[in-house]
Amino acid sequence: MEMKNFEETILGTLGIELVELTADRVTATMPVHSKTHQPYGLLHGGASVVLAETVASMGTWNLIDLEHEAAVGLEINANHIRGKRDGIVTAVGTPLHRGRSTMVWDIKIVDEEKKLICASRCTVAIIKIKK
Repeated sequence: MEMKNFEETILGTLGIELVELTADRVTATMPVHSKTHQPYGLLHGGASVVLAETVASMGTWNLIDLEHEAAVGLEINANHIRGKRDGIVTAVGTPLHRGRSTMVWDIKIVDEEKKLICASRCTVAIIKIKK
């Protein structure tokens, strides 16, 4: 399965940038502006979910055999704790479970002052790629 250029995906559309990618931690940022707002001028919960799933998927992708496997979102939940009108949010994901067919990630999205904006948990399926 070929990976697209990030700029050509929803990551590019929302301005998501990968900052850190290790076996134990994934960090990404996203601007809060008109492209990530809901109609009332606040960060859209769906944009936060995209950021959270991106962190979980990239974290899983980093831990699998890319020649034979791919990582795809299976389930996600998100608690939107605090609104945000502008600036940058940072998502930090850590693996809770690293299995052969699924991985579960805990993702916290915070603002510049480290105040919690969103708490999420994402299950990522590891699928076999047919060549």
